[in-house]
Amino acid sequence: MTGSPAAMDAAPRGAEGFRLGNEILAFRFVATLSERRGDPVERIPTPERLGAWLSANALGEPGLPVSEALLREARDLREAIHRAGTAIAGGGVPDPSDEALLNRWSLRHRARLVLDGGRARWRLPDTDPARAALAVVALDAIATLGGQGDGVIKRCEQATCGGLFVDASRGGRRRWCSMATCGNKMKKANLKSARARSDDPAAHSGERP
Repeated sequence: MTGSPAAMDAAPRGAEGFRLGNEILAFRFVATLSERRGDPVERIPTPERLGAWLSANALGEPGLPVSEALLREARDLREAIHRAGTAIAGGGVPDPSDEALLNRWSLRHRARLVLDGGRARWRLPDTDPARAALAVVALDAIATLGGQGDGVIKRCEQATCGGLFVDASRGGRRRWCSMATCGNKMKKANLKSARARSDDPAAHSGERP
């Protein structure tokens, strides 16, 4: 759901070290397990870190209480979103079990969208606010995966990433989930490779003196 309130409020990269450059809230949640095709990095290893991620995405105040059980459920939700998005990016359809999990989460949606100071924000219920915040993530995933926004779902081309993004660019040429992270890595790698070629004598062996 491109342009969701959390997406509009989030900074490109939060002070907590999370990857927040993706425009899609649900795909930012997928990025809490980064480097999926390399050496995976778990960015929500504890309930406190999950609470911090929710807060960094305008889904709760700092210190939002999260239980160990909810952390496990959140990771299950995250992986269902990733599997479903990967299937769609590859031209397929999500597994019915992943769709069922996302649909169960949507039934838990109890947050209210309110206008506050001229900005749209999610207001969470007093009871179990973290679960309600995760239901917002699930709704964003359903809307995005179901094609309610503009663009095409793709998988990041950075070698170790495996993240997801929606390509709404003109000509559909976007390649990375975030320019600030994976795009920057790719540009640096290409520049390093180009410099190595220019410094290699063998690369100039065919040139005339």
